[in-house]
Formats: sequence, C-alpha cells, structure tokens
Amino acid sequence: MSRRLSPAFAARLDRVLARARELEAMLAQGLEGPAYVAATREQAQLAPLAEGIASLRRAERELAEAEALRDDAAADPEMRALAEEEARALAARIDELEHGIRLALLPKDEADERNVILEVRAGAGGDEAALFAADLFEMYRRYAEARGWRFEVLELSENDLGGFREAVASITGKDVYARLKFESGVHRIQRVPATEAQGRIHTSTATVAVLPEAEEVDVAINEQDLRIDVFRASGAGGQHVNKTESAVRITHLPSGIVVVCQDEKSQHKNRARAMKILRARLYERERAARASARSDLRRSQVGTGDRSERIRTYNVPQGRVTDHRIGLTLHKIDRVLAGELDEIIDALTAEAQAELLAQEA
Repeated sequence: MSRRLSPAFAARLDRVLARARELEAMLAQGLEGPAYVAATREQAQLAPLAEGIASLRRAERELAEAEALRDDAAADPEMRALAEEEARALAARIDELEHGIRLALLPKDEADERNVILEVRAGAGGDEAALFAADLFEMYRRYAEARGWRFEVLELSENDLGGFREAVASITGKDVYARLKFESGVHRIQRVPATEAQGRIHTSTATVAVLPEAEEVDVAINEQDLRIDVFRASGAGGQHVNKTESAVRITHLPSGIVVVCQDEKSQHKNRARAMKILRARLYERERAARASARSDLRRSQVGTGDRSERIRTYNVPQGRVTDHRIGLTLHKIDRVLAGELDEIIDALTAEAQAELLAQEA
C-alpha cells in the first residue's frame, strides 16, 4: 500500500500551492509599487517550496503506478520485480521530499537573514581568559572570512599580553545570524598557560553574544533617554592614544545598558558605532522578552543562547571540543579554533530543526 500523507498536512500543502497560483495571477495583472514588491518577495520565498510539493505529488503518483504493476498478478514477473524496485526507490524519495518540505514549513526566525553584532568578553581566569577571548574573536573572524562575510571590528579593549577584555565586531553577509545564533553563551577553555611553570591545567572562560543587527525602524530610541559622555581614548594598560575627547560612552537610562566606543579617532564615528551596538542590544532584549512570553520560559535543547549558559569546552591537552547542549565532541581543536565551525553549527541547526519538527507533529 502506498504511503499517504496525513489529511491535515496534505491540506496544508494544498494551501501553499493555491497561494503560489494566486501570487502568479496577481503579478500577471500588473501590480505596481509596494504591492508588487511584496508579492514578488513572497513568490520568491514560496517558489522552492511549491516546486518541492509538485515533485512530491509526482512521486506519489509514480509510486501508485509502480505499486499497481507490482501487485498485478497477470503482469510479467520480471516487470513486477522492476516495479517493486522502483516502488522502494520512490518511497525513499517521497520520505526525503516530505522531510525537506516539513523543514521549509517550519516557522522562520525573523532575524535569520540579518547581519550581527558579535561581542566577546573575557570571563573568569584573568589574563588567560582575555587571551582566550582573543582566540575566540579570531576564530569567528576566520569563519566569517571563509564564508565571504565582512568582519568589521567596532571596539577592542586589550590587556598588556595581547588578550581582549572585550571585543565587538559587525559581521555582514548572507544568513549571518542563522549561522551564528547558537554561539551565544559561556565558552570554556582548559589548557596550560604559557606563564604556568609547573604545567598545571587552568580553566578560563569567555562569554559570547551574537545579536541580530537592528535598524532604526526596529527600535525606537528617545534621545532624552540617553546620557552621552565623551572622554579621551586610551589603549592597553592605559597607554595614551588620543589627545582629543573622541571616545564615546552612551548610557541608555531606561535599561541601564552602557556602550563604550573609542576605536575610531572621530567622535562622530564612535558615536555612530555605539548607537549601532545599542540598537542591537535593545532589539535582542525585545526579541528575548517576546520569545519568553511565547514559550512560557521553555528552554530548548540547543539552549537559550543566554550568556550565563555554559555551552562549549575547548580542552587543549586532549585536543577536543565538546558542545554540551547536544553532546557533540570533535577531536580537532586546532581546526575549530582556526574557524572550521560548520560541523558544530550544522549539528546545532539540525537539533533545533528536529525539536521544531517534533513540536509540529
């Protein structure tokens, strides 16, 4: 017997196809202006899904024909054997097509296509934590470079050893947030510091925040809610860098969020960068509040992305990286720290999709 989709799922696919046909008819009538732009965008989003559904329907029809021939007692035995083989292949193809369609129908994160603000901060461990933060920042820079994204440093606070107390970057490209959103949290490293004479392993941490970049229309910021201070920029260890008051500190009074930018020599540029970071933090705060309300504070298997949550351990002596949320361990720490993150990110994405599919079932 051929495998059948549930009536509810089949009806859902019918609605998608009907909407695709409706959009095609609307565009054929010569829409203009915003309506044309909106319809074109929706059609582009639906087209791959509609094509997948059409392929599924064709495969279902072909499977029914193959099964009919296979079950025909009057048919040639050799033909029946070929039909049986074809039916098995088509059943596997239908499973594959249905899985892809179910993934495409999952609710989309509105921020997946956005650029991000990446923030890396040293945690517990003093100078060693700052060195680890620098390692993580470089790891993400290399990953961005490998994917053809633009990586722009917005703010760096270094210590005397070349570590980063805090580092902030803007990452621009295709589906940046979709790829990096599971990186938020506490990262932990276990290694022997260069300054450790007795060869003891130390544990240090750094926190990572991946914030979807916000536009001015996403977050309304009242100038009266801001306190803006300017001061002279300084480098590592307090070394004087700038004789003018170009550094900017912006405090958002209602939320208490403070952003400092001093990397540029221009006060105007530092202020623009600080506002960019502030908007991203406020936008993410709003998103987190909405998500908590929708899910009643439910924690997903791949984690909430909260910066207080330990998500990954990098064990240098054993050469392994472990992501604690999904129990994934890779014995190639050098390659991971060199920016080869796709295997981890793909596994986290697959786990998140599997959980959503389970909820949809």
